[in-house]
Formats: sequence, C-alpha cells, structure tokens
Amino acid sequence: MSKIPDRSAKDFDPEVLQLFDQYVHGAIDRRGFLLGAARFAVGAASAAGLLAALSPQFAAAQEVAGDDPRLVAEYVEFPSPQGYGTARGYLVKPAKIRKPLPVVLVVHENRGLNPHIEDIARRLALEDFIAFAPDALFPLGGYPGNEDDARTLFGKLDQAKTREDFIAAADMLRGIEHGDGRLGVVGFCYGGAIANFLATRLPWLDAAAPFYGSAAPIEDVPKIEAELLVVLADNDERVNASWPAYETALKAADVRYTLLRPPGTQHGFNNNTTPRYDADAAREAWGRTLALFERTLRNPRKD
Repeated sequence: MSKIPDRSAKDFDPEVLQLFDQYVHGAIDRRGFLLGAARFAVGAASAAGLLAALSPQFAAAQEVAGDDPRLVAEYVEFPSPQGYGTARGYLVKPAKIRKPLPVVLVVHENRGLNPHIEDIARRLALEDFIAFAPDALFPLGGYPGNEDDARTLFGKLDQAKTREDFIAAADMLRGIEHGDGRLGVVGFCYGGAIANFLATRLPWLDAAAPFYGSAAPIEDVPKIEAELLVVLADNDERVNASWPAYETALKAADVRYTLLRPPGTQHGFNNNTTPRYDADAAREAWGRTLALFERTLRNPRKD
C-alpha cells in the first residue's frame, strides 16, 4: 500500500501546481518558481516552503526496501553502440525463480534513475516480473542524488543517443538470464514519452503503459504492434494537448489501446513521493498496468 504524503494537491492553489509543473519540466528555474509562488505564500508558508512541500520525499514513500530478501537487485552495464556506447541500469529479479519470467522495462522521468523509480522496479519484481530501469544520466555520471542537479544534467543529454540507449536496453533484455523473451514497458512523464516511442521502434514489444507522456510521432503510429494502456492525468494541459491527434492515429492504425484518465488528477499522480499523488487513481492505474502485463506477457502470443 502506497504511503500518502501529509498534504495533497487540494492543499495547493492550482496556479502553484502549474508553476511547479513548469519548474519540474524546465520551463522555469527555481528562482522563477519562487517569484511566481510568492504571492500564494500565506502566514508562515513561504514560497520556499511551498517548493519544499511539493518536492519528493523518497525515504518516506518507499514501498519496497532495497535489501528486501525476496529480491535480488544489482546495477548492470550494457553496450549501446548507437547511443552513448555503454549504458547502465537497475536490474531486479525475484530471489526465487522457478521458470523463465517476462521482463518489464521501467523508464524514469526527466531526472534519471532516482530512488522512486528504483522502488517501482522492486514493486514489479515482487509481482514476479524481471524489472530493469536504465539511467539515462549514466553517461554524465548517473543520477546525482538530488532532483535539481538531475534536471540540470538531463538538459545536457543528446536525446538521439539517449533514445538509442533505451532501444539497446530493450534489445539486451530479450536475452536476459531467466527472461522468457516477453517484454513490456512502463514509463512516467519523460518515460511515458519514451514508452510511446519504443512502441513505434520495437515491433516485438508486447505491451506499453505510458503514464502522462507525450505522444509518439504521429507518422510512426502505424508501426505499433504492442497493446497500449495510455494513462493521462485529468489536469495536464501540456501533455494532454497531444492526445486527440494521437488517439485518431491509433484508431486509424487499428492499434489496441485503452485510455485511463482519472478525474481530478494532476500530472505525476502515480508518484507517491509528492502531494500530487492521488492514492485512489494511482491504485487503479497501477492495477490496470499489472493486469495489462499479466494478460499480454504471460499468455502465448497470437502471432
């Protein structure tokens, strides 16, 4: 059961949430957020306090400990000749594997492989999947330990190379020890966009669950063979603007997809480290994601 932050999105003015979304995604810097949020600071609540309240609390929200004896976790490097040359990710397997298991590729937000995404990978492994979460920031030294520095580093990546690193990760996972060759992908925000992208590049991908991620290039949608669970936040104009054209293209290409857009939710609602977390919506979205993977990854292909 996810731990619920002390405060929720309802405790913040919608304009503060918009400012935070702009800050998280690089549209404004820390100073820009503080200047914009200053007029919403009341009493003892300063603009800096609002930012602190909205920022991730990784330790408090962790669901599965890194040393959980039910799991075996390690960091693994793999070749990416079309990308940065060598990439790295967090590999988690159940400690007791009795038969080959399907694999889920976990794609982080625009801050690299932070503790929350590692926790997501461990949650999947407890569901009897092999989970692998690459760190796009590895070529620049890896996740630096805090979100501000991670965002700064992320802006320095060559995204063409980074996308190739994720493709290389998927290729590596096809032959991973104890894997059965079946692959799903789940991604959040930036990772949701990568999940959509991978669906256009990997004809053998079985399923993808992009959470509040930008659409794949419309011209590439006919290449999608995977089944999609498209998860959108209700109040997310930036991402949702791409949905109507994407849906039209998915229908035209006869792609199997389901849309989930829980009412009243904010971008990032599945992330239980911040007040934008919505426990009920996250429970439904995560349950639907697991159901997708159970149905598409554990059953024989209908090729």
